Amino acid sequence: MTISKRTLAAVTAAMPASMAAAVAGHGWARGDGGASDAAVYCLQGQGAAPDLYLKHGVEAAAADIADEMARLRWLAPYLPVPAVRQFARAADPDQAWLLMTAMPGTTASALLEANPALGPAVVDALAAFLRRLHAIPVRDCPFDAGHALRLAQARQRIDGGLVDADDFDAERAGWTVTQVWAALHGCLPLAPDLVVTHGDFSLDNILMREGAVAGCIDVGRAGVADRYQDLAIVWRSLGEFDASLQQRLLRAYGIVDADQGKLQFHLLLDELF
Repeated sequence: MTISKRTLAAVTAAMPASMAAAVAGHGWARGDGGASDAAVYCLQGQGAAPDLYLKHGVEAAAADIADEMARLRWLAPYLPVPAVRQFARAADPDQAWLLMTAMPGTTASALLEANPALGPAVVDALAAFLRRLHAIPVRDCPFDAGHALRLAQARQRIDGGLVDADDFDAERAGWTVTQVWAALHGCLPLAPDLVVTHGDFSLDNILMREGAVAGCIDVGRAGVADRYQDLAIVWRSLGEFDASLQQRLLRAYGIVDADQGKLQFHLLLDELF
């Protein structure tokens, strides 16, 4: 979808001159904002110019963009993630822009939708990438994404009326936010097995190329947390295609007997974001 001149002007109005120069001449199209409230734009390069992605957000979304920028820069030596080309933040109103390189590949979800027979190969690649991510030394990661912090954030979202109960998973269709919150606390206490997590390891956030994971995107929630934070999200995503893929993922990752309590906790927690 092309972008109107009015939208383009609003996004670039307070953009630093260096960033405006970097995106000049690119074709603009609206992208998928994923879990964030930020607006995402696909910028098609002309001639030898590279394709780029631009995220723009105001107030809370600006803070989310700043979080993602910091995590992208930290993750770059460890994993294939979009390279940060430029980042800028301005006041009055608080807004931020994040300009990144476009990564090659197709999302894991698009691959499975186009060819379900690829399921086993995709799952094995996902498990290998997840083991690689979770092997990053926890002591080196400066970002906390543990369940105590996430619960506090979820409570803020509830109190701010930001949780959409109509968007709950099918298993919780018709539930109220209060019911989810109560069920979540019914899973506690939680004994975390801490690793460096992606935070939203869904099939839409994993890019694949030639049978392997080419990289991951939307890393704004990355940080140290229980490994089931990632396992639960991708486990749920795979269940939308074939339940056998869920079990294959756990086996390929190295789990013989899954902790159902942790799976349930992290699925409930995700409802509130």
